[in-house]
Amino acid sequence: MQKYRPKHFGDNIIQNHNKRRPAMFKRKILKKLEAWKKSNLRKPLILRGARQVGKTTIVNEFGLQYDNYLYFNMEKSENVKLFEMEIPLDDLVTTLFASVGKTQKPGQTLIFIDEIQNSPKTIALLRYFYEQRPDLHVIAAGSLLENLIDVKVSFPVGRVQYLALRPCSFYEFLEATGKNNLLAVLNGNPEISTAFHDQLMHWFNLYAIIGGMPEAVKIFAETRDIVALNDVYETLVQAYKDDAEKYVIGNKLTDTVRFILSYGWAFAGETITLGNFANSGYKSREVGEAFRLLEKAMLLEMVYPVSSTSMPIIPETRRKPKLIWFDTGLVNYQAGIRQEIIGSTEMVDAWRGHIAEQVTAQELLSLDDRVGQHRVFWAKPNNGAEVDYVINHASKLYPIEVKSGNNAHLRSLQVFMDSADIDMAVRVWSGPYSVDKVATPTGKTFKLINLPFYLIGHIHEILEKVVTM
Repeated sequence: MQKYRPKHFGDNIIQNHNKRRPAMFKRKILKKLEAWKKSNLRKPLILRGARQVGKTTIVNEFGLQYDNYLYFNMEKSENVKLFEMEIPLDDLVTTLFASVGKTQKPGQTLIFIDEIQNSPKTIALLRYFYEQRPDLHVIAAGSLLENLIDVKVSFPVGRVQYLALRPCSFYEFLEATGKNNLLAVLNGNPEISTAFHDQLMHWFNLYAIIGGMPEAVKIFAETRDIVALNDVYETLVQAYKDDAEKYVIGNKLTDTVRFILSYGWAFAGETITLGNFANSGYKSREVGEAFRLLEKAMLLEMVYPVSSTSMPIIPETRRKPKLIWFDTGLVNYQAGIRQEIIGSTEMVDAWRGHIAEQVTAQELLSLDDRVGQHRVFWAKPNNGAEVDYVINHASKLYPIEVKSGNNAHLRSLQVFMDSADIDMAVRVWSGPYSVDKVATPTGKTFKLINLPFYLIGHIHEILEKVVTM
């Protein structure tokens, strides 16, 4: 694998100075929105995601497919007053068109209500769009929506749909940076990728450094300058800290949330203890409450262990969780470890291996756009054996170990396989794609899929392929 040095970025800046990428790039969730538009079972859609993951941008782009597109931002008091008027729904729709100076045209209409958390009454109104005006397509989006449950907001259960928007995946990162040739490689047979391995690992290494926040990806695509992203990261983290003061009731919880957002990034990929987290002096209950709030905001996830090797997945929430943040770029910047990753010849070894676990988790979550999806890892009680992640594929649990080196260093994976009724396991690593036959110390043989980081997004297709080999 090639060694990545900072000067390479400067070279790229010079080479690409006159090759700026377009401001917009495709997000895969657009296909899900198009399917929602065509569905006969369509309900008002609540689009969930952390601040600045691109919710407004993607819906505005999607709105171009409609004959009528109305956008309302509920951070504006005049829009809140508009939706909270006590008038029949049909009259409200007429008023909505008039308020933006548009005449209703025949054809489909999309109404987008942004930052809807600022109007609990409008959230409750969504059920009436579903019951009385199913002809209107309605999307709502906002920050920390779930936290409104604590203030007794009536969510229209069963009358809305949910969809999650996450930071850009590696696939989307390649599209944004114009690497269409590499996208074609990823979409082919995994064996083909071996011929392009060094190129793909170079770009994945960049992705691991930059992360998937759309603004950061866009600026890097245009400039090829990593340092130029510092202001983006600073602004984002400050916005998240400000959100804590908006949505948290009680100074103690606000302080705890702000502490985590200041110092918690350095614990990405680690198993954490809630009490006195990061030597904060805060109690377990206070830290747990703050983490749960940030989890609702989709800024992080507490990944809990399971001890079973078969379905169903039942996280053991009384055991210590692993902390995974929503974006590796923010982790690298806030923890001050970008230079270590840039200079590393083996990403799995960089920063004690935690950044490799972090970016693997991020890629795994990007596979699913359902709200409330959780990753888990496997840990055998009283044994010390631990596998980084397990994934559900075709109703079976498959272990995923993020590891470099040879097969002799896969003791925990072998312990898992000895008690599992499957014959495949996955090692995510920086080497090229291959499939090995491996035997546990007890003599059980299984197929070990050596999966390079850049193919994580295709893990389900590859599992399906290998099972037939």
